[in-house]
Amino acid sequence: MPHVLVPLAPGCEELEAITIIDLLRRAEIQVSSASLDTGDSVSPVTASRGVVLIPDITLDQALQQSFDMIVLPGGLPGADHLDNDARIHTLLQSMSADNKYTAAICAAPKVLARAKLLDGKSATSYPGVLDTMDLNSTRLSTDAVVIDGNVITSRGPATAMDFALTLIELLSGKSKRDEAASALLCS
Repeated sequence: MPHVLVPLAPGCEELEAITIIDLLRRAEIQVSSASLDTGDSVSPVTASRGVVLIPDITLDQALQQSFDMIVLPGGLPGADHLDNDARIHTLLQSMSADNKYTAAICAAPKVLARAKLLDGKSATSYPGVLDTMDLNSTRLSTDAVVIDGNVITSRGPATAMDFALTLIELLSGKSKRDEAASALLCS
């Protein structure tokens, strides 16, 4: 069974975080949500619109495990908190070096960019995020979801469902994606 890490930072976009976690779990993919806490004590995370999320583990605990994919929810200041955490950058670079999936939505693709994972890649993000950065070797797209090798990016809350279904397909195949989409009444 694939194992996915979803770090939850204060101020993350709750619609994106919950959609990703929910759809992947519906597809029988193991998901560990992690707070940016250190040690073993998990603190609740207050998302961008005040929804309180309870992560499964801390990032320190997550770093002791192996994952097939890391998915960064967007939102502000959540994406900034992810970007300011050196552990996230180290993990992203390590997973990329191991040819594992790295994914981000909304404002979070900037974390991938600052970790140098978008160099020479195609990517998308929430308008005004990647296009305001100095990313000369990154091909910017306005597509809802962009896959370039093992890097997957998406635009924002409205694209979260398509993004999560794409992640399911990458991890578990098209039939599992179709099964999940059908159960959700997606056309």
